[in-house]
Amino acid sequence: MRAQATMIYVMVNLMRYLKPVVTACSLSAIFLQPSVVFSQQGALVDEDVPALLLQLRDAEPGQAETIAERVRRAWSLSGSASADYLLRRGRKAMELGDAATAVEHFTALVDHAPGFAQGWAERARAYFALDLYGPAVGDLEQALALNPDHFESIMGLAVILDSMGRNADAYEAYLQVKAIHPHQPGLTEALTRLEPLVRGSEL
Repeated sequence: MRAQATMIYVMVNLMRYLKPVVTACSLSAIFLQPSVVFSQQGALVDEDVPALLLQLRDAEPGQAETIAERVRRAWSLSGSASADYLLRRGRKAMELGDAATAVEHFTALVDHAPGFAQGWAERARAYFALDLYGPAVGDLEQALALNPDHFESIMGLAVILDSMGRNADAYEAYLQVKAIHPHQPGLTEALTRLEPLVRGSEL
């Protein structure tokens, strides 16, 4: 409950502080890494996502990515052929480095399927690639409202907070990722870097 309340607080207040920033390459790599985004290809799968998330929380490092990929595939299934097509088009544009075109595809996707959390998460990623942090945060908020367990959206929010120097808020968001996916790429490094800054400021 406390983690949920903290996330709501951060989301509501982030826009007040948001300003253009130059994001470190290491942070961008965490949010934009291909292993996070190119997950939906191929046939439909029938997965028990809550059970997978429980497995993910307790998984060994060598197993975690396989489980996380199964979760991503399940989250990427919209149930609509049109939505799946737009998702593939947007992801392909991102793969080609054309974030502006990706935004167009993902905008069509969220217009067509506003209840599909992955569409909002993908457009947030494209906005982030264009340094449009305000719209990215807005889309992350939508994704998390639809799917509070979406660890990649929480990670995206943490990266943006981190890039703004909001150490305590970023640290809290990273901890929320850890509670769902302890082996999320880049997470341990981020927590290790921020912990002395946050803990030191509390003394």
